[in-house]
Amino acid sequence: MNNYTKESFKTKLFRLGFNTFPAYRRTGGKVTHISADWKLIKVSLKLRFATRNYVGSIFGGSIYASLDPMYMIQLIKILGNNYVVWDKSAEIKFKRPIKTKVFANFIIDETLVESIKIQVAKNKEIDIEIPISFKDKKGIVYAEVLKKMYIADKQFYKNKLKKKNKN
Repeated sequence: MNNYTKESFKTKLFRLGFNTFPAYRRTGGKVTHISADWKLIKVSLKLRFATRNYVGSIFGGSIYASLDPMYMIQLIKILGNNYVVWDKSAEIKFKRPIKTKVFANFIIDETLVESIKIQVAKNKEIDIEIPISFKDKKGIVYAEVLKKMYIADKQFYKNKLKKKNKN
């Protein structure tokens, strides 16, 4: 097993903390795996009393909220202290009502990491879009989300804030 799939003691603790943190726990989502290198996070969501909407499927807010923080946290952990990472926006498409357990795999591969580093080195700040979807065990897609992330060189970002605050 390589780091891409294997959990470390630290990521197991982080997963436990995530799942017990009230703001995330109340989404109904559950982080089921965080790889040691942070390049893979797995999340599941199932229909429960707390996630059920008026028509008996999973509430859209639960669907989005359970996916919301993952890419930002992954990128912060992978890129390290020399970068600033923010969620900028998201677009969600509800494909069909969710009445079954669904899964999302957040994968950030080395190609994306290298591309980000090259672009930030060149432009100092960038926006990237990364897709994610909730699927059932058969692979049927129930919701698709396109996350827009802001990533910048940390020193550039600090200088940008100083200039903004002077005005």
